Amino acid sequence: MAGEDAREELIEKLRWKRFPLLNDGFVCLVDVMGSDAAVVQAARVSYGDGTKKVSDDRTLLRYLMRHSHTTPFEMAELKFLVRVPMDTWRQWIRHRTASVNEYSTRYSIAIDSACETTPDAWRLQATSNRQGSEGTATPDVGYELTREEQDFHRAARRLYEARVARGIAREQARKDLPLSTYTEAYWKIDLHNLFHFLALRMDPSAQWEIVQYATTLAEQIVRPLFPISYEAFLDYRHKALRLTRLDQEVITRLTAVGKIPASRSDFMAACDESWQDLDRCRERDECFDKLARLGIVADF
Repeated sequence: MAGEDAREELIEKLRWKRFPLLNDGFVCLVDVMGSDAAVVQAARVSYGDGTKKVSDDRTLLRYLMRHSHTTPFEMAELKFLVRVPMDTWRQWIRHRTASVNEYSTRYSIAIDSACETTPDAWRLQATSNRQGSEGTATPDVGYELTREEQDFHRAARRLYEARVARGIAREQARKDLPLSTYTEAYWKIDLHNLFHFLALRMDPSAQWEIVQYATTLAEQIVRPLFPISYEAFLDYRHKALRLTRLDQEVITRLTAVGKIPASRSDFMAACDESWQDLDRCRERDECFDKLARLGIVADF
């Protein structure tokens, strides 16, 4: 009973607590169903009666995560309220495994808030990745961009409110609001699909804004509510390293010739033949980065 009381106290402490993000966003827990114990219970039903002590809870949960057993994690659900910029929400809503009810600007006045960018936060387009960024704009450019953004936000809001004041339907008055405008939504998802969301959106390659949301959801809400499952998620999903067949064959070739740590030229010689003649090859670059993390190759 003491454990159950402590969990209920934790849930009440987290429920409706807003964790602030960006300049005016937030995430908060609305409700939760299930726990680490519910995942274990769902998994053990497969064993039948009389086998409840097959393994302790932590060992079983880690086994389930390690071997990609998904159904038991679907037995727990979380419901959140989030306030997020519309451009970030477009990425978020691509995860179609949740139930969603979003704030409607057809029925209600659009939220009078937009995501602001500080002068030091204007990211430059990455040269090696069409959908990524690298580095930041110079301070003088950053200050100019922020000033222009503020002017644009104010002008867009004035235009929207003027249309509404003249009786224009809200569904049409909203059409020129910027994507930086905040929206709110209830988002309900099971634990398995939440972990999939977190694995993708906490990745360093994801857009910075959604990484902040995913990390806050994970660290502030999921970790305390599902500590054992979350630990397994970190070990076997988020911080794990996936080696493809081609990656493994590169390692095998380098090991066979005793060249570990290997140079970049050694790595290129050991690459799969389908990579050999390509000037640019993302898969090859990803392989090099993975092997560099393992100390198998080095850029010399």
